[in-house]
Amino acid sequence: MDRIIVKGGVPLEGKVRISGSKNSALPILAATLLAEGTSRIENLPFLKDTKTILKILNSLGAKIKLNKNSVEINTDTVKNFTAPYDLVCLMRGSICLLGPLLTRFKKAVVSLPGGCVIGPRPIDLHLKGLRDLGAEIKIKKGYIEAKTKKLKGRRIFLGGAFGSSVLATANVMMAATLAEGETLIEFAACEPEIVDLANFLNKMGAKIEGTGSHLLRIKGVRRLRGKNYKIISDRIEAGTYLVAGLITKGEISIENINPSHLEAVIDKAEESGAEINLKKRSLQVKNSNGLRAVNLVTFPYPGFPTDMQAQFMALLCLAQGTSVITERIFPKRFMHIGELNRMGADITIEGDSAILKGDRTFVGTKVMASDLRASAALVLAALAARGETEISRVYHLDRGYERLVEKLTELGADIKRIN
Repeated sequence: MDRIIVKGGVPLEGKVRISGSKNSALPILAATLLAEGTSRIENLPFLKDTKTILKILNSLGAKIKLNKNSVEINTDTVKNFTAPYDLVCLMRGSICLLGPLLTRFKKAVVSLPGGCVIGPRPIDLHLKGLRDLGAEIKIKKGYIEAKTKKLKGRRIFLGGAFGSSVLATANVMMAATLAEGETLIEFAACEPEIVDLANFLNKMGAKIEGTGSHLLRIKGVRRLRGKNYKIISDRIEAGTYLVAGLITKGEISIENINPSHLEAVIDKAEESGAEINLKKRSLQVKNSNGLRAVNLVTFPYPGFPTDMQAQFMALLCLAQGTSVITERIFPKRFMHIGELNRMGADITIEGDSAILKGDRTFVGTKVMASDLRASAALVLAALAARGETEISRVYHLDRGYERLVEKLTELGADIKRIN
């Protein structure tokens, strides 16, 4: 099993180019199932998750031609409608195959999904939305079995216990594109990745209005046709490098981004004392005078993203004062706290909040990653630590960060990956 070894204390300097968005890529790749002909997806991040969903599409019968950071997909040859357990169990995002398979081919069998262990993430909203469109759905032996004669548009409410659901919105929106009549999705997710997916669907011939808001209006069409499309950049990867610059007291330029997608993260960084210079497609970040404590609460977009909670926790351990981080999306998403405390943090949990006593110093030691963003938090802490840190179970990082070790090395980090 691979490990990452980091010798900390080196300020990061230079430029880093952000890859395509993982959370856009997965539903967009699934959406190619809706289209006749060939779709070409560009700015594709080469990650374990994107490779997994391409393997699933291939197992369904799609023809795939991969070329570095782009892929051509023709789904006219799809004859199999079962997404197998051994692939689907590797990532939760594979659930977004359900809607496209069902609406185009009238049947789908998809294994219940896996992914990071960050607390309960039920699929009830996915099933509710598809049932509201007219699907017959049963769960048998760990598989979701769905079929329909014809999906029909209607008004659907997708609010859940912790707000709107990105993947459920994606699934229902994709299914509604080929449904009969008009579908209204109320309390839809409005994340940039949902807007990106809708833009791709509209380019293929769908009729979707209201993207970026909590009310989507979708008029069903008879067919969609494959098109070329470029995925947006990954705002979570960008936010992670922003923290990397701050936690090492460096100065880096983060390029190939849309700064408006990072407003909540930038706001908290500036509140803590970071110096950030925004440009049209990039930002520069540095930490000249140290950082101070801030309180933050995770919320659906445009709130502070839950996928940046662990990284900011590592940063605020070093800030002056006491910070409180409250997790409203996944209240159990605190598995990284134990490992950060092993490195010298002082963090306690009270309900769905973490209390951080700042002004700490990280000390290198052996730690173990529990999920994707927790892995990133441990790498960030290691970059700022005294001495050497060894991080195990780093395969989680392969799911969400393209060339992480190489990019950090180019910024000056003393980091390597070993078997």
